[in-house]
Amino acid sequence: MASSGAPEKAAGAFRTIGELSRESGLPQHILRYWETRFPQLRPLQRAGKRRYYRPEDVALVMRIHTMLNHEGYTIRGVQKALSEERKPAAAGGKRQIAAIRAVRDTLAEALANDAAG
Repeated sequence: MASSGAPEKAAGAFRTIGELSRESGLPQHILRYWETRFPQLRPLQRAGKRRYYRPEDVALVMRIHTMLNHEGYTIRGVQKALSEERKPAAAGGKRQIAAIRAVRDTLAEALANDAAG
């Protein structure tokens, strides 16, 4: 149970900034500051600029918190680490797309040969 007496949300539920602040132990102003420093952290904003953190945002906040407060990273160090992680994924994605296109081309050629024969 949460300290407010309200039942805890499901793991996949969106969190408000207040809920995330309570769960993480981080002040709300720190969470808002991190949004300006980490482009990966982009909670949904609804009417009235109310923030809703998705489960992946919550995981990222916890990861940033661990890196900064337990592993000795600086803000710049966390920024660099997070941006480096995205580069291999992007390259891998390009290879996957190329492989899928090759399969598509092979299938198109086989269909064309089958229709001609």
